[in-house]
Amino acid sequence: MGEFLSRVAAILTYPEADYAACVQLCMEAATPAERDLLAGFAANIRALKVEEAQELFTRTLDLNPVCSLEMGWHLFGENYDRGLLMVRMRSELRRHGIAETGELPDHLAHALPLLERMARPDAEEFAGAIVAPALEKMLASFAGKQNPYECVLQAVMAHLEGDFPGVRQAAAAQSALPVLNSRAEFAGRSHA
Repeated sequence: MGEFLSRVAAILTYPEADYAACVQLCMEAATPAERDLLAGFAANIRALKVEEAQELFTRTLDLNPVCSLEMGWHLFGENYDRGLLMVRMRSELRRHGIAETGELPDHLAHALPLLERMARPDAEEFAGAIVAPALEKMLASFAGKQNPYECVLQAVMAHLEGDFPGVRQAAAAQSALPVLNSRAEFAGRSHA
C-alpha cells in the first residue's frame, strides 16, 4: 500500500516546525489524483507561518467537534461501543508496532498507518467497517466550508477507494445498519 497513509497521518497531527516538509513528503507519496486533491491544501500551508498553521489546525479539528478526527466519536458518539473501539485500536496499534501519540486511540492519525501494516483482509475489513464510514461523516461536516483539510480527507478517501474498491459503498451500507453491526463487531473482536 505504500507510505501515503502514514504521510497523511503526519499532516493530520498538530503542526510543528517541519509541517511544510511533511506536506511535501505526502505529496511525493501521492498518486496524481491524490496529489490533485492535496494541491489546495499544500498551497494553503506554504502560505502560512507555523503559528498560523497551528491556529488553522486547532480551529478546524480541535475546537469543532463535528470536524473531529476521532473515528469512534463519528460512528458511536460517547457510548460503550466507542470505548470498545478504543480498546481494540490500542491493541491493534501495539500489535503492529505503532506508537500512540497524545491523541486518543481512535484518531485517524493512528488508523492510517495501521491500515498500511495490517494484513490485507484485516485492513479491508477495518477500512470498510470503521475508517471509510467515519471519513464519510467527517467529509459531510466539511462540506461547503472551504476548509483546506477537506482536501486531505478527500485524498484519504480516494486512496482507500483505490486500495479497496467498493469501500465507499461498504461505508454507505454500514451507516444504514444498527450499532450492533460489523463496526461493533470490529470494535469488540480482538486478535489473540
